[in-house]
Amino acid sequence: MTHAIYRDAWGIPHLRADSVSELAFAQGLVAATDRAWQVQVERWRSEGRLAEHVGPGETGWDRFARRARLAATARRCYENLDEPTRAWIGSYVDGVNAGLPTGTAAAPEFAATGRSAVDPWEPWHPLGVFLVQHILFGTFPGKLWRAHVESTLGPDAASWFAFEGPSGSNAWARSGLVAGDPHRILELPGIYQQVRLACPEFDVVGLAFPGVPGVPHFGHAGPVAWAVTNAMADYQDVYREDLRRTASGGVEARGPRGWEPVAAHVEEILVDGGDPVPVEIVETPRGPVIDDAGISLRYPAMVDGDLGFGALLPLLRARTVDDVADALERWVEPVNSVLVADSTGAVLQLSAGRVPLRDDRCREVPVPAWESRYHWRDGYAPTARVEVTGVAVNANDRRPDVADLGNGFAPPHRARRIAKLVANGADPHAVHMDLALGGNALRDLLAKLSPDGAAGRLRARLLAWDGRMDAGSAEAGAYAAWRTALVRRLHRSPALAPLRAPSGFDELFTPWTDPLARTGLALDTLVSIVDSAVELAGLALDDVATLDDEPWGRRHRLFPIRLDVDVPVPALAVRLGGDTNCVLATSTVPGVSDACWRGPVARYVWDVSDRSRSRWVVPFGASGVPGDPHFADQLPLWAAGDYVPVETDWSSLTLGTMSA
Repeated sequence: MTHAIYRDAWGIPHLRADSVSELAFAQGLVAATDRAWQVQVERWRSEGRLAEHVGPGETGWDRFARRARLAATARRCYENLDEPTRAWIGSYVDGVNAGLPTGTAAAPEFAATGRSAVDPWEPWHPLGVFLVQHILFGTFPGKLWRAHVESTLGPDAASWFAFEGPSGSNAWARSGLVAGDPHRILELPGIYQQVRLACPEFDVVGLAFPGVPGVPHFGHAGPVAWAVTNAMADYQDVYREDLRRTASGGVEARGPRGWEPVAAHVEEILVDGGDPVPVEIVETPRGPVIDDAGISLRYPAMVDGDLGFGALLPLLRARTVDDVADALERWVEPVNSVLVADSTGAVLQLSAGRVPLRDDRCREVPVPAWESRYHWRDGYAPTARVEVTGVAVNANDRRPDVADLGNGFAPPHRARRIAKLVANGADPHAVHMDLALGGNALRDLLAKLSPDGAAGRLRARLLAWDGRMDAGSAEAGAYAAWRTALVRRLHRSPALAPLRAPSGFDELFTPWTDPLARTGLALDTLVSIVDSAVELAGLALDDVATLDDEPWGRRHRLFPIRLDVDVPVPALAVRLGGDTNCVLATSTVPGVSDACWRGPVARYVWDVSDRSRSRWVVPFGASGVPGDPHFADQLPLWAAGDYVPVETDWSSLTLGTMSA
């Protein structure tokens, strides 16, 4: 195959080929050489085989992946693709397989786990990797939590915990510019890989998922650029199944017409260093049963056998805002809000993806599988395509174009703050790094207190504070300490005590069903509802009033998630500014930890008039290999809000293969 791999000063791959298929091969090759351990881990996750390679700690995920039929869904979605897309993905997988021997030899995790031999990838694996990245990204885990709230505190209490799911992402666009910062769990290596893909048909820079071809979410194709944020749409449903065992050992489920046989079989999860774990796989007409509580899962990709990969090649070939919008007509999930700008000055705001039509109660909690009112109707909700004049902002907020697609959106303060900053002429750096807290619920609560002594002095300091979550601010640190104490007191209060009863759902869903964590995430709402909130706020102020000052950055450190294998990595104890309610949404779980576990997994500024003036950054680096010079070389820039340039001059690049 005729292709060339270039690198810029940051090790970012710039790929050039004579055809689309050769370019796909080169992208797969680079993904496997730069991120071999990462792509293999995600592939094993998709198959429910991670414990087989790294040990018993991953059996929980494997059990879910097997029960949720992730591999079967990915295979079916691949088989349903059009032939050109299948061939393109096949070339990418050929590249992965060509690169894995080199990547495996370079990545120390394989030696640490004794996994030097690598099974070849199959053509459906990129779809499995994409599905792994997004199956828990939607709304269904939150429905399990609301079910627990309703069963312990009553139906009216579900609205108290109005945490709106994955949020924190920002994007804005105006004529000639698209900028933003997607927020996800901060993983090491990073979830996105910066890449340039050039062939006679297109020349695109963007952010790719290692293990998946193309640049689905954030790209600059020269005359057009695009960005996405989570639309906060509700497209996953969960059902309470009534299951019974037959005399012959089969399984039946109660549906609207009565009892009906369902598919069931047992699989075995192999465990490195442990005994095999059997898991029964049950699939009803609603979907696969994902936990012991008899909850089944239904979502468009599974129902239709379509993961939206038919959009990826047309997206790379896009030249105008309408080309991008037309390509994304084939998008399925996750449901995204999209901003697009092109060289004519046009700007579009649109939503992309499939949201089923069904009873509104399906958006709240698991619903009875045997009641026909909760079953999906034909078709999907219409999506929007809006021409924009001036500035458009997406920040997971409720807007007219997405309001009917879900019932849980981020509070509006981030979007309003960004719009104000941009209107006042702030540059993208100032927007990305804005530290002002949004929302006034806790500051208003402080104003209701009248303590004396040390608590009174602390209250006065916090009310006089400018509300900026600066890493060096002692007041920001004191505010966070008081907030933590308040969350813990609320969690222990009689009003919320019933939540501490077991939820009955699988342990995998604990991050969504932990009462302490959910109390912290819903704090702004709870303090206006719980009768004892003012009293508890005063007691929390007493709890921390005599503590030594501690700057926010000492409490608020980067805490990326990394699969636990015995391979050392460079120290990453970065002190951060920002907070969950800032535009710089370096998120915490108040009451649990002030460490940043979720934040901007990339930042980008796409200049549509001149791509060479564009810039971008990721939290760590281009390489996934600990010890590589580009493993974490972008971290200081990311922490400071700086960027690396988008290099467009081929003569400024170095011809090579590996990132080092």
